[in-house]
Amino acid sequence: MRIIHTDPFKEDYKKLPKTIQDKFDKKILLFEKNIHHPSLRVKKMKGHKNRWEASIDMFYRFTFEIHNDYYLLRRIGPHDDVLKKP
Repeated sequence: MRIIHTDPFKEDYKKLPKTIQDKFDKKILLFEKNIHHPSLRVKKMKGHKNRWEASIDMFYRFTFEIHNDYYLLRRIGPHDDVLKKP
C-alpha cells in the first residue's frame, strides 16, 4: 500500500530532533512491510472512526488512517501533543 503524508505531518516531521527523525525513518520501513510489527505497537484511537496510532519510541508517536489502497500519515511528535490533535 502507498503511504501519503499530510502537510501537518510534514511540518511536524521537520520540527523533530534528528535522532527521532532517524528512528521514524527506520520504523516506517517496518510499517511498510508489516503494519502489525510488535515494535510499532499499533492501536486504534478511541473516539475516532478511522484513526490509529503507532510508536516511534516510548515518547514519540505518529497517527494515521487506513484507506483502501493507502495509509494517510496525519501527525507525528510527542505522545501528548499528537493525541491532542491526531
